[in-house]
Amino acid sequence: MPSVNAYFSLGSNLGDREKNISEALRRMDEAFGTHYSALSKIIETEPFGFSGEAFLNAAVLYRIPAESPLWTLYQVKAIEREMGRTDAPEYDAEGKRIYHSRIIDIDILFYGKEIIDIPELTIPHKGIAERDFVLIPLREIARQSLRKAFPEYF
Repeated sequence: MPSVNAYFSLGSNLGDREKNISEALRRMDEAFGTHYSALSKIIETEPFGFSGEAFLNAAVLYRIPAESPLWTLYQVKAIEREMGRTDAPEYDAEGKRIYHSRIIDIDILFYGKEIIDIPELTIPHKGIAERDFVLIPLREIARQSLRKAFPEYF
């Protein structure tokens, strides 16, 4: 089966944040049937868009089976739920996302060179360019192929 490079952002600001990220990575290894190819340093950042405890953030690269981007989304959302994340996306009257503290947040940043814009999933992930907590770790692990395909982020 063909495979694809998939980049993810991980964040946690509840409980043992470092343990939460480690556990998410272990579960992602299991779900994808492979160990990650690259992991950034873990950085501490302030919450984005709300008040709360500081986050630990990292970026990770997996070479995964090219099932589908939605299959990949379902895998990471299942991991979030299994780890105790219960909040559903919430929006204000103008349609702007309302953010909350979370035990784990796993976002698909890139899925190969695909550009996807469907109700369930947008790739590249929205807001990457405005979020240093995503860009700093991502730039640390980004392969040349990603840099060439999406130079606006590098």
